[in-house]
Amino acid sequence: MLFDYDTLQVMWWILVGVLLIGFALTNGMDMAVSALLFKVAKNSKERGAIISTISPHWDGNQVWLITAGGAIFAAWPEVYAASFSGLYWGMLLVLFAIWLRPLAFDYRNHSNDETWLKRWDIALTVGSLVPMLIFGVAFGNLLQGLPFWADENVRWHYDGVFLTALIPLLDPFSLLCGLVSVAMLLTQGCLWIQLRTVDDISNRVRGLTLKLALLTLVLYALAGLWAYTFDGYRLVSLAPEGSFHSITGKTVEVVEHGLFENYKSVWILWLVPIAAMFCILKAGIAGGKGDAIKGIIYNSLAIALVIGTAAIAMFPFVMPSSYDPASSLTIWDASSSHFTLQVMLYAVIVFVPISLSYTVWAYKRMWNRVSEEDGNTGHY
Repeated sequence: MLFDYDTLQVMWWILVGVLLIGFALTNGMDMAVSALLFKVAKNSKERGAIISTISPHWDGNQVWLITAGGAIFAAWPEVYAASFSGLYWGMLLVLFAIWLRPLAFDYRNHSNDETWLKRWDIALTVGSLVPMLIFGVAFGNLLQGLPFWADENVRWHYDGVFLTALIPLLDPFSLLCGLVSVAMLLTQGCLWIQLRTVDDISNRVRGLTLKLALLTLVLYALAGLWAYTFDGYRLVSLAPEGSFHSITGKTVEVVEHGLFENYKSVWILWLVPIAAMFCILKAGIAGGKGDAIKGIIYNSLAIALVIGTAAIAMFPFVMPSSYDPASSLTIWDASSSHFTLQVMLYAVIVFVPISLSYTVWAYKRMWNRVSEEDGNTGHY
């Protein structure tokens, strides 16, 4: 099965998006469940019961994050280099937060002391909320463009150092995107808790599910209206074939109010954000009625469509530059070689079905509903 280079570049744009969706649906969900501990549970036993719904799966779900990061490195090495050059401290913040999660899962059940339990539950909550927020903030920055540029040797530079480079990334629009991410994933977490718990815990979370879905809908619509006012980027021409400066030699135009230019060019694409809003609403209604299975299906579709909305708006840019548009990275000039992309595709065809099969088997094998009595038992 051989594909030409252009086709492979587009395919890997889609495949990386699929991996990010898989990460949001799995690892994002268990982070959301952890973040809801103090909102949903009334005591340490209930928090333990909620944790036991994700404890058999959370480490397996990390595979999606690792795979997505590895795919970006292999498919778009320049994106990996450029992003780490300026987003290093933000990535470290996420990494430090994620470190808290395995510690909390492993050490929480070593004692039944209330103070001990509460401290590890706080660590688990913080270690889950921070990545959920930062990943959304990252999408917000990508939509606006990042302040980076490439010099004549294609070395990447950012406007500012240390905190002076990090703080501007936490602008109001990016923080709004972060809140969209948090609300959307918390809705998924609520639905999972409904599905896997019984009695008081399951019933208590119904109203919260509907509220979070409605909040997601409002924030998503507000972010879309705000983003519509932003300038976009248009790829006019790539660098001449064989050019030494294959990245900086291209021509990129800044288009006023052009972030949604792809939607204006192909009107049927508007169905993606419209469908996302419909699915968010249906997920909230289903969750409010206690139909967790239907709610998870709708909210999973919503997550995929929200990520798809951003991807369509950015295409073909992977990392647009607000400082020097010509330094922006696109799928056409940031991709690995034809051979590399082809070999990676073979690996995906072989190993992704195996990974999916194991994931389905693990969820089915360890499926059961839990109650307050299952908290603090030491089985997670």
